[in-house]
Parts: sequence; structure tokens; C-alpha cells
Amino acid sequence: MMNEIFPEELSEGLLIIYIDDIIVYSKTWEEHMYRLSRVLTKIQSVNMKISLEKFHFGFKELKALGHVLSDFSLGIDKNKVAAVMLKPMPQNKKEIQSSLGFAGYYRQHIEDFASIARPLYKLCDKDTLF
Repeated sequence: MMNEIFPEELSEGLLIIYIDDIIVYSKTWEEHMYRLSRVLTKIQSVNMKISLEKFHFGFKELKALGHVLSDFSLGIDKNKVAAVMLKPMPQNKKEIQSSLGFAGYYRQHIEDFASIARPLYKLCDKDTLF
């Protein structure tokens, strides 16, 4: 639905949409005001409601979906990394699959992820005894 409301803004790279979250980003304050004005005008024109509790304005850094967006870079939320480091070692296939799912979400930040994870995926094969 959101992609249908903002096709021009998406194709121009004015924003990012994930389900019902809209992230407007820019290099300069003036550009940000322009982009935000376009998005808010569109929201108003289609009678969309926004949550003031979820509305964050003018931040140089934003935590969203387990990532940290800042200065046109995408990083991993350090709290998520800390949570993983505190988890006990997986003891069965289900726990390995859970850990792989979490790590896979961040695979773009892990060099050679496929090579590193391959032995763990093999442990999850149905024919492998654990």
C-alpha cells in the first residue's frame, strides 16, 4: 500500500519504506525540509494518519529495524550485537537455526558470511546428528 502512495518519492530516492515506517533522509537541512514537505503533503493529500509517538524529526542518527542509519552509512545497532554476545552457545538444531536467522539478517555487514555460516547450516541438515 505504501509503495502505491509514494511511487515518485521512492523512485527519486527521497525516502525508504518498510511496512508502515517511512524514513526521509538527505544530505543537507534544506534538502531535508524539501523532502519532508513533499512527503507530508502526500500524506495529507491521501488522508493518511501518522503517529506523533513514532514521528522523529531532524535526527542525524536513527535506529530502525536493528540498524543504525547515520551520515549515509548503515551499521548494526550495538545493543543487538551485545544481546547476541550474551546468548549461550546453541545446544540444538533449532537454536542454531535461530542464531543463523539473526546473523543472516545482518549478512551484509559480515564479510564472507556464506563461508562462515556453511558449517552451521550443515549441522541443521535433517540427516545430521547433533
